[in-house]
Amino acid sequence: MSEQQIRELMAAREVAMTARDAAALGAHYAPDVVAFTLAPPLVHRGAEVIDVEAHRAWFETFEGPIEYEIRDLEVFLGGDIAYSHALNRLSTTPKGAPAGFDLWFRSTVCFRRVDGKWRITHVHDSTPFYMDATLRAAVDLKP
Repeated sequence: MSEQQIRELMAAREVAMTARDAAALGAHYAPDVVAFTLAPPLVHRGAEVIDVEAHRAWFETFEGPIEYEIRDLEVFLGGDIAYSHALNRLSTTPKGAPAGFDLWFRSTVCFRRVDGKWRITHVHDSTPFYMDATLRAAVDLKP
């Protein structure tokens, strides 16, 4: 049952992203959440991660639809603590950009059960980079 609840929570996040539903996106976080996202700075904490208006403002930086996919989700449970990892895809067009982008990235999400509900306590998203002289992000990778 717990694994299914986490899978449903992650599916709800997928829907919230494509629907641009900032409130739904922020609803699953624990108050003390820590997030290592693709965007700077290096770390986001608590209220900053949950901030519905910040999510709405971020959604407004894109034109047209936002596609978001969680693929190859694996969930691991241990009592009231769990974690998952997956490959995620974000595809959209930034406002004013000549073209959109399609980005695959890695995502690890940690959970804690609080009062019978799973809450996200940590998110770590990352994009690999080419370890050559360019050090450029490997945004061309696909699973």
